[in-house]
Amino acid sequence: MKKLVLFTFALTLMFSVNAQIETPEASPAAKIEQVVGLTDVSIEYSRPAMRGRTIFGDLVPYDKVWRTGANARTKVTFSNDVTIDGKDLKAGTYAIFTIPQAKTWDVVFYTDYNGGGAPAELDESKVAARVTTPVYPIEMDIKSFTISIDDITSSSAVIGMMWEKTYVGVEFKVPTDKAVTTSIENVMAGPSFNDYYAAATYYLSEDKDINQAKTWIDKAMSMTKEPRFWQLRQQSLIYAKAGDKKGAIALAKKSLAAAKEAGNADYVKMNNDSLKEWGAK
Repeated sequence: MKKLVLFTFALTLMFSVNAQIETPEASPAAKIEQVVGLTDVSIEYSRPAMRGRTIFGDLVPYDKVWRTGANARTKVTFSNDVTIDGKDLKAGTYAIFTIPQAKTWDVVFYTDYNGGGAPAELDESKVAARVTTPVYPIEMDIKSFTISIDDITSSSAVIGMMWEKTYVGVEFKVPTDKAVTTSIENVMAGPSFNDYYAAATYYLSEDKDINQAKTWIDKAMSMTKEPRFWQLRQQSLIYAKAGDKKGAIALAKKSLAAAKEAGNADYVKMNNDSLKEWGAK
């Protein structure tokens, strides 16, 4: 009987430890992601509900720093540098704090995005950008706090915040034109040193057309004033494989001198071995 009681107690204990009751969050978490031009933007926040309460000027007091949601701090992440109201904001993650007022809100992008709640006072050294934006009234109640990314163009978008009968929006601009222009200029300028060098060394390693590799490595070297010892080493190997032993020896000697100056014993040995193999004097 005693064993049965103990067994029953053990089962009851296991059930009480393993059983979990799941209930919905009062302010459920949300995440939105949007590509604006060439910039990835994501916002993570929690969504408190009205539940018959007066929100702004009551539950969310005027003239005090608000976490802009519930639970953890609301976070926005930009993959590229952006501009907000003419202020540069570096790529990265920021907390979004707000200071609601009846007719305007201050929206603050804050570098300390960890933790929950908002500080009683902002540390100005952590304020990356701050903008004052007007309040736009909405006819119907927005019962759950909502953040959106709207009015999307190739170079800008608006972070919108809605709750109760209030809407505020903050425009940010992304450097799409600069990135695209740079990309166009690079492509139109033709292959770079790295392109020619990578193609040549690939042809060498894969035993493909060595004469084409020689053409590409020569083009690459003509695009740099001071080739490094490992680059000269690859050029010498391509020359040797292409049958130009004289050119290969000259290049290996240059690589050897540069490797000695850099103190790289591995390349010194490899060049000496090659020079010996190629019959250098």
